[in-house]
Amino acid sequence: KAASSSALKRYIHLGNKIEVDPNAIDKLKITRADFIYSLENDVKPSLGTSDEALSKFIERGIINWGSTRELVEKGLMFVRQARSPETSNRLCLLLEGAPTAGTSALAAYLAKNSDFPFIKVINSREMVGFMESSKCFRINKIFDDAYRSELSCIFMNDLEHLMGYSPIGPRYQSLVLDAMYSLLSSSPPKGRKLLVICTSKRRSVLEELGLLSVFTAVLRVPYIAHQDDIRIVLDESQALTPEEIDAVIEHISHGTVFVGLKKLLGLLDTMRVMKGVDSRKRVASFVNLLEDEGVYTPEFSS
Repeated sequence: KAASSSALKRYIHLGNKIEVDPNAIDKLKITRADFIYSLENDVKPSLGTSDEALSKFIERGIINWGSTRELVEKGLMFVRQARSPETSNRLCLLLEGAPTAGTSALAAYLAKNSDFPFIKVINSREMVGFMESSKCFRINKIFDDAYRSELSCIFMNDLEHLMGYSPIGPRYQSLVLDAMYSLLSSSPPKGRKLLVICTSKRRSVLEELGLLSVFTAVLRVPYIAHQDDIRIVLDESQALTPEEIDAVIEHISHGTVFVGLKKLLGLLDTMRVMKGVDSRKRVASFVNLLEDEGVYTPEFSS
C-alpha cells in the first residue's frame, strides 16, 4: 500500500492547483525503488527500537547531579539484572516522582541504554481520544510483539494518564487498569526476557489501585534542594556565565530552593534568549523566575 502510494505521486503535479495525470492508472508501475522509499520513510516496523520516540524524552540529555547519578547507577543495575540469564525473565521497574522532576527523561535514558534489540514506548499522548478497548488492544499488541524477541524493553510513560485517572471522583478506566495489571504481572514465554520501565507522578494512586505490587523495584526521583546540586545543573546547562552562576548561588543561599530538574531546565531556557542583556539584569530575572514559580522562597530577616 505504501509503495503504491509512492508510485502514484509521480503522476500528481503540484502547481496553482493539484493535477492528476488522466492516464495514471494505465501508466502506474510500482518499482523496487518505491518499496525501498516506503520502507525508509513510510513504514514503521512493529519490531525493533523506538529511537525517535525515546529521543523526544531526552532532548536535553541527562544531567548527573547528586541524586540522579545514584539513580542512574541503580537503574542500570536493574537493566543488567533483567538481561542476566540467571535472573527472573520479567522485571518491572517504576520511577516515581512529582511533576517536572524528570522521571520520564530518566526512564527513557535507561530504556535507550539497555541496548535491547526490542524497545517500544507506550505513551498516553499517542492514544488521545482512544476508547478503553482501543487502548487495551494497543498496549496488548506491544506486549505481544515484545514476546517475539529474546530481550525486550517496554517504556510505559505516565501510568495515571494511560489509565485516564482523574482525582475528581476519583475516576479511572477499569479495563485499562485490568490490562495493565495482567500484562505487568505476567511472565513472558520461556526463553524470553522482558524489562518494563514505567513512570508515575502519583505513587499513592498506584498503591490504592493495587498496581504498585507488580513492580520488582521502585526508584524515587527527587526534587533538587541543595545549592551544590543547583550549581551542577547551572554549570552543565551553559545558559549562564560562571560569574552569573556565582551571583545566582549567592542570592539563593539566603532562602530555600525546591525544584524539579525539568522545571529548572525550562527556566534556564529563558536565560538563553536573554543573551546580550546586562549580566546583573539576567541574574535578577532568573532569581525572580525561581521565586515567581514558587520553587525559591527567600528568607526575610526580622
